[in-house]
Amino acid sequence: MTSRDEVRDFLISRRAQITPEQAGIESVGRRRVEGLRRDEVARLAGVSVDYYTRLERGNLAGASDSVLDAIARALDLDRAEHDHLYDLARASVASPRNTPKAPAATAVQPTIQHVLDSITGAPAFVKNTRMDIIAANTLGFAMYSDMYLGTFRPGNHSRFIFLDPRAHDFYPDWERAASTNVQILRRDAGRNPHDKGIAELVGELSIRSEEFRSRWAAHDVRRHYSGAKSFRHRAVGLLELNYLVMDLEDDPGHSLTVYTAAPGSPSEDALRLLASWAATEEIVTKARLATAAR
Repeated sequence: MTSRDEVRDFLISRRAQITPEQAGIESVGRRRVEGLRRDEVARLAGVSVDYYTRLERGNLAGASDSVLDAIARALDLDRAEHDHLYDLARASVASPRNTPKAPAATAVQPTIQHVLDSITGAPAFVKNTRMDIIAANTLGFAMYSDMYLGTFRPGNHSRFIFLDPRAHDFYPDWERAASTNVQILRRDAGRNPHDKGIAELVGELSIRSEEFRSRWAAHDVRRHYSGAKSFRHRAVGLLELNYLVMDLEDDPGHSLTVYTAAPGSPSEDALRLLASWAATEEIVTKARLATAAR
């Protein structure tokens, strides 16, 4: 799919989600389209219908920040969607030749691994924009141990969620986990439109998973930096954890995720049990061997 196609489908999907009533527009007579019409978006944004039509057809070249902001307000975009519109605008004028390539999914710098290993009471890992786990601490490998029992190398969140039946047990709310995963991947794809690895992952999952394909077609995006998640680990049971995601600025395309349990909670006890289980089962050794075998 071209950058213009991405722009077109994203804008069409966003205006389809807003009713005239939500936009403060009086709706008269039968409507042929779901949501707002192009002329209504143009009027709300303060641009001509012809100009908005050109934008929606994917021609964002020359669109100023003020115009993009006006479109975002007219479509009531949230922060993630607003950022995504800007990413698509940049991609529409960028040449693949001049776009920095995303880092290969191989390993992290020794200092990053040292940071991971120094975190002993919480699962922590580094992933790239292709949803690969490329490094982790002991609890990180232990929490995602099921991911390394499969045949996918390296361990990959998207492939695990959509192609491994064990994921339905691991995520108590699998539907939410699946949607969130796709929304993050869609956002990263917008940021890295010429990343061959992302394109190959999306292509593979679109072919192999209807659940993925339908979610990808929705064009939803998500900021994913903090919040709460639940997991059901086969060795220790339910884990209710808070997460924090930090982009590694010196390693573009890589982010560090740390999961923590509330002090004194059953999940904190479960994490201690998980650490003991990991040592007994030699989880780190098995995971690193699996990673090295890719």
